[in-house]
Amino acid sequence: MSLIDFIHKQFIDVIEWTESEPGLLVYRYPMQDKEIQTGAMLTVRESQLAVFINEGKFADLFKPGLYKLTTQNLPLLTNLKNWDKLFQSPFKSDVYFFSQREQLDQKWGTAQPITVRDKDYGPLRIRGFGTYSYCISDPEPFWKRLSGTVEKFTVASLEGQLRGMVMTQIAAYLGSAEIAFVDMAANQSKFSAQLKDVLTPAFKDYGLELRNFFSGKLVAARRATSASG
Repeated sequence: MSLIDFIHKQFIDVIEWTESEPGLLVYRYPMQDKEIQTGAMLTVRESQLAVFINEGKFADLFKPGLYKLTTQNLPLLTNLKNWDKLFQSPFKSDVYFFSQREQLDQKWGTAQPITVRDKDYGPLRIRGFGTYSYCISDPEPFWKRLSGTVEKFTVASLEGQLRGMVMTQIAAYLGSAEIAFVDMAANQSKFSAQLKDVLTPAFKDYGLELRNFFSGKLVAARRATSASG
């Protein structure tokens, strides 16, 4: 690189994200052709996590705080890039910020009735709806399974995936739990807690923590049977 090229080359010495947009879960810090200056400052605010990713490999994670970037606090990235321990030159790496804000008032509901076999009333077609909240707890599976390399990943981007997952888990649970409908409807608080326990592992697989889950009104109808002859 010539001296003129070096003078015109842009270096990043401050990396931060102010979460200016509502509903933004993941934000890729804009690099373009810029490189990160050795000793650059990284600011990770409360309710945020920052991750360095090199050539598609998940590297170093930073919790809230102010950091001066060196090989000492970038050990995984240092290993991936085969840096000498005393590297001094600027470097390139993708930096992703993850919001850990609790995403409130997320809706769930049965687009189609769930058929269950009630011990008292026989086959029933159940409809239900409610709300839940979640937050990102583990960026690695979230990035690998959901957000990937996109510049921005929002609550809206995730809504359909979570809705389908929630309803699949609920349908499977109701189909095998042998819970009487009158018991579900009579104690919705207990039923909500049961569903939260069922859904928690599925959310965790995506790197999410299911913070709250509420079941609203349940409606049941007898399954229609066709007459023969």
